[in-house]
Amino acid sequence: MSVPLILTILAGAATFIGAILGVLGQKPSNRVLAFSLGFAAGIMLLISLMEMLPAALATENMSPMLGYGMFVVGLLGYFALDRILPHAHPQDLMQGTQQTFSRGLRRTAILLTLGISLHNFPEGIATYVTASNDLELGLGIAFAVALHNIPEGLAVAGPVYAATGSKRSAVFWAGISGLAEILGGVLAWLILGSLVSPVVMAAIMATVAGIMVALSVDELMPLAKEIDPNNNPSYGVLCGMSVMGLSLVALQAMGFSG
Repeated sequence: MSVPLILTILAGAATFIGAILGVLGQKPSNRVLAFSLGFAAGIMLLISLMEMLPAALATENMSPMLGYGMFVVGLLGYFALDRILPHAHPQDLMQGTQQTFSRGLRRTAILLTLGISLHNFPEGIATYVTASNDLELGLGIAFAVALHNIPEGLAVAGPVYAATGSKRSAVFWAGISGLAEILGGVLAWLILGSLVSPVVMAAIMATVAGIMVALSVDELMPLAKEIDPNNNPSYGVLCGMSVMGLSLVALQAMGFSG
């Protein structure tokens, strides 16, 4: 197994660290659940608008029309998926029957995991290809990705564990998002990166950015407010953004660029 692939696997596996942190201790309260949902929204918004979309638009030969167009495609794609998946009321996650638990969990977990997984898949490809071309730079990117994945795993596992009380389900759903990144690295390893076009990668990133913004604004933030009406979900959003922003600043200070 090559060193670049090992780096990609380790970076993706960092999601499980966050998942384990999310299920330690007793079942979280509604307040913790709402904060976790806001935290996840903050992570997604900052990654999408401050990292993925600008990187996509800055790619050589990527026209602004195509970049912003794919971003809108991601937004519309989310709302199409939102109509296909069955709706569940937020209070059902905490007070409903076991059947309602399963239905609500399926919708929320699929949407949340899908957004992070679609972000992680091209990230896995990028980590492998970069490490293959420049191992030192690949180490820096893998470290940045691992830092991102820990709070992402926590953001997925926390709400799922709070809704179901099942640590196994929480780790499972969080693990899927990490496995998506590993799958991206394996795919890049199989094709040796020769078929990964920078413009195609940029288009994928712009589309995923649109999906994640729509998910944060339309699903996670309103859900957090309805579960815990007495607290402002913006606190969780700001904390999520702060964690991601500070990690990026720290990495830039260390001479890495993610």
